Amino acid sequence: MTGAETTALCHFAFVRFTRDYWKLTDADRDDRRDLWLSDLARAARTIDVYQIFPAADDADVCVWCCVEAGPEDAAARFFDAFTRACAPMRPYIEFTSILWGYAKRSQYSSATRSAQALDPFATDRGQYLVVYPFVKTTEWYLKSREERQQIMNDHMRIGKQYPEISQLLLYSTGLQDQEFVPVYTMDRLECFSDLVAELRGSEGRRYTLRDWPVRVGWRPTGGPAARR
Repeated sequence: MTGAETTALCHFAFVRFTRDYWKLTDADRDDRRDLWLSDLARAARTIDVYQIFPAADDADVCVWCCVEAGPEDAAARFFDAFTRACAPMRPYIEFTSILWGYAKRSQYSSATRSAQALDPFATDRGQYLVVYPFVKTTEWYLKSREERQQIMNDHMRIGKQYPEISQLLLYSTGLQDQEFVPVYTMDRLECFSDLVAELRGSEGRRYTLRDWPVRVGWRPTGGPAARR
């Protein structure tokens, strides 16, 4: 991988609203949330909000921000802007988890861009979001390049059987506890569960050290994500 192949920095913040937030009136909650999201929108090129509760009990929403990764200070500028945007909301929000990494072209795919590749700056993302940290075993990295390619070819073959699922792989080795952050969007959750069940039986599963906690989010159809 070279720096030129890095396209974006993607940041997933899992947020729980505090008791003080829920004590506000409906109008005050709406105003504070909308102002917060407006400030975050100025910190990134794109932001998206997915509802997490009640699919999980440790967060209410996930805020997904993406910025161009080209400039050398891109990460510092984003982190600074994100911190400033969140400062006024700190009495009302708690960050339960943060996952982030850099989008790069896969070293195992010869295609310039797969039809299932998820553009980090696209606005037509799927109804559902699945994201989790991912760590491979030491044995995986001790295999030859050819052996790893063969295993990944089978992995990609299975994935292509589910064209309705879009995917994005973030690289975070040395930046967080995990090595990768797999990101998927789709309009039907059942098909993603079927894909994972099939991948469990592939050779590549031998070299998965950790792929949890899994977080599932969705775009609410009945109102802003922060309402429940």
